[in-house]
Amino acid sequence: LHSLGIDVNCAPVADIHYSFAHKVIGDRSFGENVDQVVKLANAAAQGLMDSKIIPIIKHIPGHGRALVDSHLKLPVVDTDLKTLEETDFAVFKALNNLPMAMTAHVIYNALDSEAPVTTSKKSIDYIRKEIGFEGLLISDAIEMKALEGNFASLSKKVLEAGCNPVLHCTGEISGMKEVLEAI
Repeated sequence: LHSLGIDVNCAPVADIHYSFAHKVIGDRSFGENVDQVVKLANAAAQGLMDSKIIPIIKHIPGHGRALVDSHLKLPVVDTDLKTLEETDFAVFKALNNLPMAMTAHVIYNALDSEAPVTTSKKSIDYIRKEIGFEGLLISDAIEMKALEGNFASLSKKVLEAGCNPVLHCTGEISGMKEVLEAI
């Protein structure tokens, strides 16, 4: 990547793999338990940094429990906060010193039952205060079907929630203009 002039990589995926969940995370996960995922995601992030590449851990505070693919539909996780803090959220708390993270387009009812993490001030505040992540927090791609609305309104919601920058990935010029005009 560095030899190509690329200095940021949307990796590693720090989500725990759950066999009952949708396969979208699947083999992108480093494992099925907190310790293994933390150890391997941290090693991957350090390898990137040693190669002069900034890692973006994803999908904070976790995407592993999602029963649907957020590229296609909005996942809702009903797991209680205590369990989340002992598992999914614990991974990101252990990795909170890394420079960048990407949000999850997931509703965690334990944090905010009305909005996905990416557009939820409550969830972003939790990430900042309880998980302790102080780095640059970017949205996942706003054109994913988990989010509803046009790019302008979504961009505003992302920024108002406390996430910055807004990620638009299709390369479609009209969508990119809509994001830029909104912000």
